[in-house]
Amino acid sequence: MLSDFLKGTRVLDLSQYLPGPFATRLLSDMGAEVIKVEPPAGDPLKHLGTDGNTGKSPFYEMINAGKSVVTLDLKSDNDHQTFAALVSRADVLLESYRPGVLERLGFGEERLRALNPKLIHCALSGYGQTGPYRLVAGHDISYVSMTGGLSVSGTSETPTITYPPMADHAGALQAVITILGALLARSAGGSGAFLDVSLSESLLSWQGAGLTAPPPRGAGVISGGAAFYQIYRTADGRFVSLSPLEPKFWANFCNAVDHPEWIARQFEPLPQSALITEVASMFAGRPLSHWEELLGGVECCYQAVLDYYEVPIHPHTQSRGLVHESDGIIDVLFPAYVDAQPPAERAPLRVTDAETVVAEWN
Repeated sequence: MLSDFLKGTRVLDLSQYLPGPFATRLLSDMGAEVIKVEPPAGDPLKHLGTDGNTGKSPFYEMINAGKSVVTLDLKSDNDHQTFAALVSRADVLLESYRPGVLERLGFGEERLRALNPKLIHCALSGYGQTGPYRLVAGHDISYVSMTGGLSVSGTSETPTITYPPMADHAGALQAVITILGALLARSAGGSGAFLDVSLSESLLSWQGAGLTAPPPRGAGVISGGAAFYQIYRTADGRFVSLSPLEPKFWANFCNAVDHPEWIARQFEPLPQSALITEVASMFAGRPLSHWEELLGGVECCYQAVLDYYEVPIHPHTQSRGLVHESDGIIDVLFPAYVDAQPPAERAPLRVTDAETVVAEWN
């Protein structure tokens, strides 16, 4: 079962907002015991409302489901000792402070190694632990901007903000992958490790193709310049995506919509402005329901652009059973089946105290 993968692994989570907590939730889904250590003021995400103002966040309990939360003031001598006790018994420490902060709190790398030579310490930061940007403030859009992806995402007139936050999720996944690799190496007789993972470089690692051959924004094969990889508006103001890259799928589409003359035009020079205009005019003439009925069963890589409210009730989504609703919060479970079994629902966030955790870990 999925929850057996990391059973017995103890994780301390000193991170806040999205990237670190998302990473440790994945570790928790795989069976790790995650203790989230928060300062007296708590994780700022707890008070981030959906409108960006201070309020009750619907995201905090979702992103920290399956974990136990304790409050410690690492500037206090007593709590400092308690945290040291937790570190000495942990397998993994994930933190998202700016470089140097944890050392100023008395838990630099030398101290951590002295407390626990087997500890895998993952420092998840914006730009990494070294370099001229190491202390520069940023958020997801900053990292997407710096790594080039934003320059080619959008229309020819302007880049478009990506959603959900790409670098935050890329960094979380990179942190988990690297932690799992370090755990595997340690189990084979290795020692602990210090892992320097940055959100910007995690996303940078996705940019090899773009760096090699940058596609023009709004005009490349898969950046808006091709009729066969495009988004089209329907008569009722909905949208559909079309992506028949393979000639056989493009031919299926052209024949299904009674425009066989388009088949030979698939690879006209980019941007295919004239062909895009023709296909767009066709889609704009009928509502989404028409295109669903006509193209829903055709092998042509057609898909309606679903609104969020439609996603949980989609037949395929329902059949896979990963979308879960509880107390008005809609969440997605770990996206993997193990031995044909779907993931179990997450336990709710548990609030406890650090002394209890130390006693349990003893």
